[in-house]
Amino acid sequence: MLRSGGRTSTQLRPLRLTPGYTKQTPGSILIELGETKVICTVSVEESIPPFLRNVHPAQGWLTAEYSMLPGSSSQRIRRERQSVGGRTQEIQRLIGRCLRGVVDLTKCPDMTFTIDCDVIQADGGTRTASITGAYAALKMAVDKLMRSGKLHKNPIIDAVAAVSIGMKGSELLVDLDYKEDSSADLDMNVVMTQSGKILEIQGTAERAAFSKNDVMRIMDAAEEALMPVFDLQHSAADGHIVES
Repeated sequence: MLRSGGRTSTQLRPLRLTPGYTKQTPGSILIELGETKVICTVSVEESIPPFLRNVHPAQGWLTAEYSMLPGSSSQRIRRERQSVGGRTQEIQRLIGRCLRGVVDLTKCPDMTFTIDCDVIQADGGTRTASITGAYAALKMAVDKLMRSGKLHKNPIIDAVAAVSIGMKGSELLVDLDYKEDSSADLDMNVVMTQSGKILEIQGTAERAAFSKNDVMRIMDAAEEALMPVFDLQHSAADGHIVES
């Protein structure tokens, strides 16, 4: 089956990572996944939240914030000024959990990494793009801290990336855009490490229940789609603009 742009059912949308997109933070990436575009930045503070004080062994912290800018969708999205909505809170917690899953926080004591993912254009897959871009931005920031001597041990223990997988009838569709996502029978987000371990699976049957065999097919498709992405993330973190 050929989809929009001529890609097959198992192909990602064109992926482009632009490092150093903003200049004020040690790590920043613009990730473009088809028509979805997210700016991912990493800020670093030499302090930790109160709940981590007096914890042994000493450790740092990593947290994430996510937002969709007003003009990122066809209908203007209201700014969340007072408090974040349920969807936003869910996604930023997801990003934070997944990045903490590949970081040894005991190797960066008294240091907090804050990852900001700001969607400037949305066409499906904003949370998966945010995770993929956020990891590249985090690696970029950690590498700079290591070179400057502010970090003595590399806290990153694995790479992480994410992809959405859908089913239409019995056919798998990798990396859904908005139109495909809105009509899929099943929509699943898979977050996976470069070593092949799974950090998170979010799946919802829209029209009919799915089987264990469907889940295994989705896991295999996700792994196949994501393996080339890890090389792109590492090249971007080294300062190279990369695309697939």
